[in-house]
Amino acid sequence: MNFLNRVPGPFLVFLGACTLSFGGLIVKSFEGANLWQILFWRSAFFSIVVLFFLFLNYKKNFFNSIYKIGIPGFFGGIVLSCGYAGYVFAMYNTTVANANFIIQTQTIFLAIFGYIFLKEKVSILTIISIILAFSGIFLMLGGSLTSGQMVGNIAAFIMPISFAVLILTVRKYPNVDMIPLQLIAGIGAIILGYLFSPQIIVSSYDIFLGFIAGFFQVGLGFIFITIGAKTTPSALVGIIMLTEAILGPLWAWLFINETPPLVVLVGGLIVLIAVILQFFNRKIA
Repeated sequence: MNFLNRVPGPFLVFLGACTLSFGGLIVKSFEGANLWQILFWRSAFFSIVVLFFLFLNYKKNFFNSIYKIGIPGFFGGIVLSCGYAGYVFAMYNTTVANANFIIQTQTIFLAIFGYIFLKEKVSILTIISIILAFSGIFLMLGGSLTSGQMVGNIAAFIMPISFAVLILTVRKYPNVDMIPLQLIAGIGAIILGYLFSPQIIVSSYDIFLGFIAGFFQVGLGFIFITIGAKTTPSALVGIIMLTEAILGPLWAWLFINETPPLVVLVGGLIVLIAVILQFFNRKIA
């Protein structure tokens, strides 16, 4: 993986965002697996990638690196595993556009939780971002009145909320190496998928899609973003990650003919503007 360190950070983050953007398309492409089976196989292959990544980077200190994350890392991993489950549930029950736009509110939730739990100041620009974001979301939800999509839309909020909780945990315990907690998150998601699924046996086609989702889409996406973020300003990382929200609905439209209503696109655009404002606010803070 040393050669990746020579690739410009912003380009690696962009590659990671592009890779992650295929998540909705892949979930929608399973032929027979239910959402819990998808979660199980996706998380199983993702955990293999994380194991490989950790062994490659920590070698003899592999087990010690996991031990060092302690309770904060374990907590962060459990929260993130719930986010992974919410992501699959949302993609399974609502449109790719809805889920992708809602997930981008993670920056907004981070500002809200930072104010509540860390007593961080909230600027006027942040307040405007929050109002804009939730206005866009309400507009999107208004166009998804069917009970199935509404449940999926609500589940989509689990991912940005879990991400915000994770980042707050990192801030509170800045000396904790958060890379090994991805393994905890993967194992936690495997357990959730196994417990809620009547059986884990699916077709070879669906297992292959689980491999693509876990190993390449999430696994490589995680590796690219983790390495790229080391040399990329956090505000720029956030802006680049918006690529996922834009490309995700595009892939769904091109390959499975999922065309989001105009009201969803307008609402999603409002959410993206709110997120960009928030990152701009961080940059000038």
